[in-house]
Amino acid sequence: MTGETRIRNSFANKTWQEIKVKDSWQIFKIMSEFVDGFEKLAKIGPCVSIFGSARTPETHHYYEMAVEIAKLLAEKGYGVISGGGPGIMEAANKGAYLAGGKSVGLNIELPFEQFHNKYIDRDKIMEFNYFFVRKVMFMKYSQGYIVMPGGFGTMDELFEAITLIQTGKIARFPIILVGSDYWGGLIEWVEKTMLSNAYIASEDLKLFRLVDTAEEAVEHIFRFYDKYLLKPNF
Repeated sequence: MTGETRIRNSFANKTWQEIKVKDSWQIFKIMSEFVDGFEKLAKIGPCVSIFGSARTPETHHYYEMAVEIAKLLAEKGYGVISGGGPGIMEAANKGAYLAGGKSVGLNIELPFEQFHNKYIDRDKIMEFNYFFVRKVMFMKYSQGYIVMPGGFGTMDELFEAITLIQTGKIARFPIILVGSDYWGGLIEWVEKTMLSNAYIASEDLKLFRLVDTAEEAVEHIFRFYDKYLLKPNF
């Protein structure tokens, strides 16, 4: 189905009965995704989510760094959650797999790019149709976010996490941005534009940390929970 066809269909006249029936069934589909996700992820234990571009090639240094980060986390007993697809997601699952740790993939059904990678534990592959359900799973069952360079989806996950912590909707947990060369410009804009216009507070800049090595990324996770004691955030 083309983009134009989808737009036209969204404006097509529908009877109230058609709308009501479709919406009712959609509720059950959403509920089933929540129930399945809660049941599977609640059994896994403390995990860290690693985000980043699906388009990052295996030869890229950020791919290699994501593998190393996941290995270090798994060696310390953390499970690793990714979006389940290729690129940085694959690297995250690969690192956990190589270290013998728990490797979780929350896959999303998309018309392009997305297919689950081969490094996810077979009993920890989950398929989602709804982005918002998938995001709840990331948020509810992650004790930390490692955010590698990525596109709109990566930004979406990053800023939702920051917003929920900023507004007190969830407890604070570590958010680590990896790569000054990628994130530096965004952070500079946040400081010069958002902060200087009082759209955020200076304290909000402490909700995330920028690092450049795998060791720095995982060390921040470890230090945080040495201080606050590791516990699930649900």
